[in-house]
Amino acid sequence: MKTKLQKASLVEQLKKTPIIQIACEKIGISRATYYRWRIADKSFKAKTDEALVAGSALINDMAESQLISAIRDQNMTAIIFWLKHHHRDYKTKVEISGRLKTADEVLTPEQ
Repeated sequence: MKTKLQKASLVEQLKKTPIIQIACEKIGISRATYYRWRIADKSFKAKTDEALVAGSALINDMAESQLISAIRDQNMTAIIFWLKHHHRDYKTKVEISGRLKTADEVLTPEQ
């Protein structure tokens, strides 16, 4: 029963903090135990995979919120970052130009 509660607690912790080491420390298990459980219990593996995705989405939302706050505070680095990644005119562009010379060679029957 204790293991079942620990597994459920770990899944919930991963939804809040999608870092395996930290989540394991918070509920008092080792990383080795976590990985052993993943191998032995396919349902647990699926639940932790989903929890990690949800946790990462939460952290991404928090980071984006902080970025927007920094933009509102007129942080120029945040402004540049946002524009480079969200506005077509500010993206880093690479232009490649050149000339190709091709020689028309007659193919042999073997080719």
